[in-house]
Amino acid sequence: MFKILAINPGSTSTKVALYEDETPIFVESIKHPPEELSKFSETYDQYHFRANTIRKVLKKHNIDISTLSAVVGRGGPFKPLVSGTYYVNEVMKEDVKNGRYQADHISNIGCLLAAEIAESVNIPAFIVDPVSVDEFHDLARVSGHPDIPRISLAHALNIKMVAKKFAKQIGRPYEDMDLVIAHLGGGISITSHLKGKMIDANNANDEGPFSPQRCGTLPITGLANHCFSGKHNLKEIKKQLIKAGGLIAYLGTDNVEIIDERIKMGDDEAEFYVNAMGYQIAKYIGAYATVLAGDVDAILLTGGLANNEYLMNLIKNQVKWIAPVYVLPGEDEMEGLALGALRVLRGEEEPKEYI
Repeated sequence: MFKILAINPGSTSTKVALYEDETPIFVESIKHPPEELSKFSETYDQYHFRANTIRKVLKKHNIDISTLSAVVGRGGPFKPLVSGTYYVNEVMKEDVKNGRYQADHISNIGCLLAAEIAESVNIPAFIVDPVSVDEFHDLARVSGHPDIPRISLAHALNIKMVAKKFAKQIGRPYEDMDLVIAHLGGGISITSHLKGKMIDANNANDEGPFSPQRCGTLPITGLANHCFSGKHNLKEIKKQLIKAGGLIAYLGTDNVEIIDERIKMGDDEAEFYVNAMGYQIAKYIGAYATVLAGDVDAILLTGGLANNEYLMNLIKNQVKWIAPVYVLPGEDEMEGLALGALRVLRGEEEPKEYI
């Protein structure tokens, strides 16, 4: 039996979980109020603070780290990488410390936190399927302007985990299947999978359907006019596009449970914009099915929004003609991390070197 510690630093929390093989022993999320984090000028500066937080959690649960088999941390927006489980090595750590790719993203220190504990007891540290997983075919990189290429940034950790779990459930290798997988959360990633490779995906910050927080694809001349209206600076524009767009902009909240209650109470406006979001999600699923020439084994709907029955029914009714639709709710990144490390420990998957 393998004991795996999983670590996921988020913008306002640190999640810590201990797994024995596939079984979670505990999962805990430590909230960090804004005033607690405001003393750090850069997210990298939170490293020692977060490490101490994790050790307090381990002490609270009486975990002897010498009994661990591996530690796995969330991977951030590194260089483009093929899907898989990577050793945390010195090259990776130096890239994070030097801010080589995206210095101010808290997920980047996940590898450092994993290594800090793993190295103290001489066990391996890993990351699994960071957001920069890039298996695009060349046509998917073309945007329409050479200065603005399409970049592979998606919810790869949950998407790949769901794909492999689904394949295992139906008794087929993921590498033999053609799938469209939609991760539906605060941001939305619609992805095409050809024989185990994620060959196309929308960047949830840049394009695709609007989501609870993000604008998705916008009319480009209208966006240009908005940006140069003189009313907003760059920081404000980015906030509007990524954190304050979508349902927040239309309905004043990104809480889909609250919106669902408003619909049940007869709120026509709430119903209209949820219908619009479902319409856009279905439209993009159709687009990503064409990447596979319509030869789709299944459409998988996952992420937090997959718990919303009303939205799922909207989408299923629009896309069920393409392929069978399966709803697999949740966005359990902790499980994805643990299972990625477990596959390597069991010899089911070769670990990759970050170079």
